[in-house]
Amino acid sequence: MRLRNIPGAKEAVAESPFVIQTPAEQKGRWAERFGNQNPIHIEVGMGKGQFLTEMALLHPDVNYVGIERYTSVLYRALQKREELEQTLPNLFYLCIDAQELPDIFAPGEVEKIYLNFSDPWPKDRHAKRRLTSREFLARYQQVLPAGGIVEFKTDNRGLFDFSLEEQKEAGWELLACTYNLHKDEKMMVGNVMTEYERKFSKLRNPIHKMVIKCP
Repeated sequence: MRLRNIPGAKEAVAESPFVIQTPAEQKGRWAERFGNQNPIHIEVGMGKGQFLTEMALLHPDVNYVGIERYTSVLYRALQKREELEQTLPNLFYLCIDAQELPDIFAPGEVEKIYLNFSDPWPKDRHAKRRLTSREFLARYQQVLPAGGIVEFKTDNRGLFDFSLEEQKEAGWELLACTYNLHKDEKMMVGNVMTEYERKFSKLRNPIHKMVIKCP
C-alpha cells in the first residue's frame, strides 16, 4: 500500500549508496556490481524491506535486489538499513516499476523472484496489474533462466486462486502450494516472515504460498 508522501524521501533515495540510480546500465553486469558470481534473487514490491534484509543476513552467498516503486516506502527501508550494526554488501535497492524488469536484468541473470503480499488490484479491469498475472509472468520469464523460481505469499484467497490459474495458463510448473503456510511443516522450513505476514498471522488469517518454476 502506498504511504503518504514523506518530506525528504525522494532526495534520500536519490542520494543513497544502497540504491542503484541508473539500473538500466547494470543489465548483464550485475555480477560486476556485486563483485562476485553468486546467484541473484529479487523481491518485487519489497515494501519496508524487512524480509529482504533478513534474507541477506541469513544468506551472504546470495545477492539480493529489492524493488519498490514508491520513494516514501523505500525511504523507510533505507532508514532501517542504516540502523543495522553490520554492512550488507549483498543487498541493493531499485526504485522502479516492475514492468521495467526486462530493461534492468539480462535473460537468465536472476535466479529467483519473491512476491510477498502484493497489491491484489481487486477490480477485474486491473487484473493485468497484478504481479502474478500472465503479463507479469511473461516479464519474469525474460529475466529468469528455464527452471528459475518464483515464490508468492499472500493472505488474499481471491488473488491466490487467480495466481494459480494464471501460472497454469502461462505454462509454468507448480512445485509447491499451500493454503495455510504456517500449518505446513514442510513449506515452513526456512520461511522468513514479512511485516504483513506477522500482522495477518496475529489476526489468524491463513497465509497462502505457491512456488512455481519458469518453463
